[in-house]
Amino acid sequence: MDRKRKWVLSSGALLVIFLGHMTTALEVPLDPKVLEGLPQPPTITHQSPKDFIIDPRENILIYCEAKGKPHPSFSWTRNGTHFDVEKDSKVLMKPSSGTLVIDISGEKAEAYEGVYQCTARNERGTAVSNNIIIRQSRSPLWSKERNEAIMVQVGVSLVLRCRPPAGLPPPIIFWMDNNFQRLPQNTRVSQALNGDLYFSNVLLDDTRNDYICYARFPHTQTIQQKQPITVKVLDNSPSGERRPTFMAPLGKSSTQMALRGGVLELECIAEGLPTPEVSWYKESGDLPSSRMSFHNFQKTLKIADVMEADAGDYRCTAKNSLGSAHHIIKVNVKAAPFWISAPRNLILAPMETGILTCRVNGDPKPKITWSVNGVPIENSPKDVSRKVEDDTVILSDVQTGSSAVYQCNASNEFGYLLANAFVNVLAEAPRVLTPPNNVYQVITNNPALLDCASFGSPIPTITWFKDSQTSILNRDPYMIHNNGTLEINVAQPLNSGKYTCIASNNLGTKENHVYLEVKEPTRILAQPEYMVVQRNRKAVFECKVKHDPTLIPTMTWLKDNGELPDDERFVVDTDSLTIKDVTEGDEGIYTCVMNTTLDQDSASAMLTVVEEPDPPTDLELTDQRDRSVQLTWIPGDEHNSPTQKFLVQYEDLLHQAGVWHNLTEVEGTKTTAHLDLSPYVYYSFRVLAMNHVGHSQPSQPSRQYRTNPAAPAENPTDVQGVGTEHNNLVISWKELTGLQSNGPGLQYKVNWRQKDVEDDWSSETVANASKYVVSGTPTFVPYEVKVQAVNDYGNGPAPETVVGYSGEDVPMSAPESVQVLVQNGTLAEVHWEPVLTPMVRGRLQGYKVTYWRERSLHQAEGQQGEQQVLAFSGNRSEGRLPGLQPYSLYTLNIRVVNGKGEGPPSPNQNFETPEGIPGPPSFLRIKNPNMDSLTLEWGPPQDNNGRLTGYTLKYQPVNNSNELGPMEEMTFPANETTITLANLKYSTRYKFYFNAKTIKGSGPTITEEAVTIMDEAMKSNQVDLATQGWFIGLMCAIALLILVLLIVCFIKRNKGGKYPVKEKEDAHQDPEIQPMKEDDGTFGEYSDTEDHKPLKGSRTPSNGTVKRDDSDDSLVDYGEGGDGQFNEDGSFIGQYSGKKEKDTHEGNESSEAPSPVNAMNSFV
Repeated sequence: MDRKRKWVLSSGALLVIFLGHMTTALEVPLDPKVLEGLPQPPTITHQSPKDFIIDPRENILIYCEAKGKPHPSFSWTRNGTHFDVEKDSKVLMKPSSGTLVIDISGEKAEAYEGVYQCTARNERGTAVSNNIIIRQSRSPLWSKERNEAIMVQVGVSLVLRCRPPAGLPPPIIFWMDNNFQRLPQNTRVSQALNGDLYFSNVLLDDTRNDYICYARFPHTQTIQQKQPITVKVLDNSPSGERRPTFMAPLGKSSTQMALRGGVLELECIAEGLPTPEVSWYKESGDLPSSRMSFHNFQKTLKIADVMEADAGDYRCTAKNSLGSAHHIIKVNVKAAPFWISAPRNLILAPMETGILTCRVNGDPKPKITWSVNGVPIENSPKDVSRKVEDDTVILSDVQTGSSAVYQCNASNEFGYLLANAFVNVLAEAPRVLTPPNNVYQVITNNPALLDCASFGSPIPTITWFKDSQTSILNRDPYMIHNNGTLEINVAQPLNSGKYTCIASNNLGTKENHVYLEVKEPTRILAQPEYMVVQRNRKAVFECKVKHDPTLIPTMTWLKDNGELPDDERFVVDTDSLTIKDVTEGDEGIYTCVMNTTLDQDSASAMLTVVEEPDPPTDLELTDQRDRSVQLTWIPGDEHNSPTQKFLVQYEDLLHQAGVWHNLTEVEGTKTTAHLDLSPYVYYSFRVLAMNHVGHSQPSQPSRQYRTNPAAPAENPTDVQGVGTEHNNLVISWKELTGLQSNGPGLQYKVNWRQKDVEDDWSSETVANASKYVVSGTPTFVPYEVKVQAVNDYGNGPAPETVVGYSGEDVPMSAPESVQVLVQNGTLAEVHWEPVLTPMVRGRLQGYKVTYWRERSLHQAEGQQGEQQVLAFSGNRSEGRLPGLQPYSLYTLNIRVVNGKGEGPPSPNQNFETPEGIPGPPSFLRIKNPNMDSLTLEWGPPQDNNGRLTGYTLKYQPVNNSNELGPMEEMTFPANETTITLANLKYSTRYKFYFNAKTIKGSGPTITEEAVTIMDEAMKSNQVDLATQGWFIGLMCAIALLILVLLIVCFIKRNKGGKYPVKEKEDAHQDPEIQPMKEDDGTFGEYSDTEDHKPLKGSRTPSNGTVKRDDSDDSLVDYGEGGDGQFNEDGSFIGQYSGKKEKDTHEGNESSEAPSPVNAMNSFV
C-alpha cells in the first residue's frame, strides 16, 4: 500500500459515524480555500453603543464595521433620513469601513447630535446597526443663588439641599469644606442619594460657614461648586429627646421601580434624638445576601443584578431608646427586552427549509417586528416561501436567489433589541477538510479523536468504516459527534487500524482515510528517594522506567527544575544519577523525567547537605551616585545549606567609627544590592551570609565611600511647647543624629506664634540645643510651634505645626459659695462653686480642702488640731470629709489647684459635729484594799465626744477556779472621780468593768482586778473551818435560801412584776459609729468551759463581753425587759425597755441578769 502517511500527535479522539442533516447548524469553515469563492451576506462586527455620550473637546468617532462576500458598502441615516457623508467636509468615512470620523474643530459638537444608523449591504443582503444616539456631555454651572445663614436649635433635624445642575451624564455629588476636605459623615450626618446632606439631629459642633456641595462631571472631568452654606446652631431653646421619624421618604409607604439586571437602591433617612439606627427587612422573603450590600451607615440598601424575585415590600425600621418608626417601600421590577434565543445565521441549500427564531422576554411583554434587508417585512416584496408567525420566520423550499439579511426588533417602553441574521442559500458538493492519511497515536486508556471535518450544502452526511468493514454505528466503544469526529473514549490496542470517513450530499461524495495506533504508557518503576549526604560523599539517585518499545525514550535529569550543572562530578547513567564529592551547592530537588513522543512520567527527590556558609568575598562598589551605590560580592561556600539572605552592614567613619549598623537585606540568590545612602557620611560596607543554621563571619570591609553634604531630609521629632514660668514658653525637641544632619553646620530654626491670633511667626535659629525659651508670653495661652532643621546646604522639609501652651500661674481666685453639710459626727460634705476657667490660669488639677479641729464643743477654748488636707481631682464641686471627731468645732477652706500651684483659699468656714459616744476613761485605779472595801479612782475620757452624762461600774467576784460570781452595777454622775466600795467579801478577787456615757450611749469599757485583804486571825483557821461539818451545813442552808428566793422572784416575774429603776434615754447615734450590741458593755453568765475563764490581771475586750453558754437560762430570756439583776437583799431590780425603731440605736445601760444556776454554782 503505497500511500503517504502524515503523523499527527493526539491527546484524545472523537469518532463520528453519522452527521444528521440539520439546516440550522451549517457554518462556513475558516479555511481560506473554502472561504474563497463562497458568497456571504453582510454581518455587523463592531458598532458604537446605543447611547453614545461624546466629549465636545474630541473628534466624534462612530463605529460601524461589517464583513461579507463581496465586501459590503456602507451608508448612514441621521434622525431617520439619509446622511450624505460626502457633502459634509467635516465628516470622513474610513476606507473599507462604515466608521465615521467627525472633525468638530471650529464647530459645535451640538450640531452633530442625533440618532444615527449604519447600513452595510452587498448583493446577498443588507444589515443594519442599532440606532446610535449621539449626545454631547454637558457640565453646566450652578445657577446664581445667595444662601442665607441657617439658624437651628440644638437637637433638631436639618437638611442642606444640594440641587446640582442637570448634567450629561449626571454628576457625582460630594460635600467638602473650604480646605477641600470631605465633611465627616456618620449615622447622624449623611448624604442622601440625591446629594442632599441630612442631619438626624444637630450639635453645637455643626456650626460652620463652609458647607459646600460639589458636583463632578466624569466625562469632562470638571468640578462645579455650590455657594457655601452657613449653619449656626443655637442652644437657647434646645430640642429634647424624641422618637424617630422619617425624613426621606415621607409617609408610611412609598413605591419604587427597578429594571431587571440593573441596580436597586432603597434609602431611608430618619431623624430623632438619640440618633436612630436603621435596619432592613423584606416582608415577603429573605434579602438576597449574595447580591446585596448596605451603604451610608445602613441607610441605603443596594441590590445588584436585580431579578424578578426582588419585587416585594421592603421594611426599613429606625430605632432609638425612645421608640421606633417603620416605612414600607413597595418595589416593582420591570424588564427591558432580553434574549431568550437570538436568531442565528442560516446556510441553506436550495429547496431546504429553515427557521429563524427571535425569542425575547421583558415586562411589559416586548413587541416583535421583522425586517428584510432593513425594510419592514410588511413593506418588502411578497415571498410565498416565507411565513411570519410572531417571533418566528419559516422559510420553505428556498431558492438560490433568496439570500437576505433579516432583522428582528423587540421593544417595550424600557428599551429595544435588534439582531441581524442572514439566510445564505448555497449549493456546494461535499469537501473533506481533514488532511488525508493522518496517523493518530494515543496512549492506552486515553481517549482517541479521529477528525473528519467537512463542508457542503446541503450539509454532508458522515459515515465511518474501520478496515474496510461495514459501517460503524453509534455503539460502544465508539461515539459520533455532530462535527463528524469519531471518539473512542478509552482506547485499547485492538482499536488500532485504518479508518475511513465518507462525506456525501445530493451533489456528490468525498472520502478520507486516517490511521490509529494505540501505545503502551511510560511508567517509572523505581523512583529516586530523599537523601541526606555529608560533604565530599557520593549521592546516587535511581530511576528505572518501563515504556512502549516502538517509542524512543529520553531520560532527562533536572536540578531545581533546571539543567544539571556542567560538572564531571555529575554522572548520568541509563537508570541513575550519581553525584561525586558532594558540595553545599549540590543541595536541591533532583527530578528524573522520562519523555516519549506521546507521554512522559517524572519523579523527584531532595538532596540535603547541611553546613554553615563562608563569608562573602570581593566586595565591589559600582554605579556610584550622590545618594546611592551598587554593592556586589561573591558568595562564600554555603557549607551544607543554601543561603537564605545576605545582610549588608555599614560603618559611619565620620560620626560613629567602629560601630556597624544593619542597612539592608537581600535574597540569598542575589549577589548585588542597591544601597540608598544618606548625605555627609563616610561609608564602609561589609556583608554577612545567613542560612537556617546561622550567619557567616563578616566579609572584609569595602573601600570607603563618601557622600556629599545636602540639606536635611527630616526635622527634629518630639516637638513640644510647655511653659515653665507664667510668662514663658519652652520649645523642646529631639535633636537629629549626625547621620540625620546631612551636612555640616546643623542648626534648628524655631518658629512660634500665638494660636488663633492674627500674628506673624516669630523665629530664632539655635545650634547644639534641644530647647528654646520664649519669654514675655501671656499666661497659659496656646501657641503654634514648629522646628525646622537647617545646615550649611539648606533647610529641611516644611515642619509640622504643634500646639503647646505657655506657662501657668497660680490661680487668681478661690472657690465661692462654700457650704458644709454635716452628715453625722464623723462625716461631712462640702460643696462649692468651681472657679471660672480664666481665673484658673492653667490646667485645672482639682481642688484642695484644708480643714482642722478648733476645739471640743464643751471647751470654750482649746488647742487647734493638726491641719488635714483632702485633694479632689478634676472639675469637682463637692467632696466628703471622713474621720471627723464628734462634738467638735471645725474650720475649713478650699483652694483651686493647677499645674503651677494653689490659688488663694476661700474664706474660712466653721462647722460643728454632733455628739457621739465617748472614749474610754483615761484610767481606773484601785487603792486602799481592806477586808471588806476597795477604793476606786478614775479619770475622764480624753475624748468626751459630747457632754458626759455619767459613768457605769460593774463588778463581780472571781473564785479560785476562775469562775465568775453575780454581777453588781453602779452608776455615778459625770463629776465624780472616786468611790469606795463597802461590804465586800474578805480575801476575794474582784473584776471591775468601767465606762463613760453620753446621750449617744456608752463608750468602750476598761477593766481592772483587785483582791480584798484576808483577816489574820482567820488565816490559821481557814482550812479547819472548811472541813468542819457545821460550816458545811451553814453554807448549804445559805445556798438553799438563795435558791428559794430566786424561785420566788422567778414566779413573780412571770406574773408581770417589775420594778423600774429608770427610763432609758432615746437618742440617735451617729450612723457611722457602730452602736453597742446586746453584749456591748453588758455582762452575761460565764460558762464553765476553759476557753472562757479569765486570767488574773488580764483585760477583757474593750466591749467587756464574755460569751455565755447557750444552755444556761437567763431571767432576761423570760421577761419583756432587756436588762435585769438582783439586789443584795435578793429583790429583783428590772427596767423597761421600750420597743426600738429600726433606725434607732441605743447603748445598753446594764448587763443581763446572771443565771440562777450559775449564781449558785459560784458559791458551792
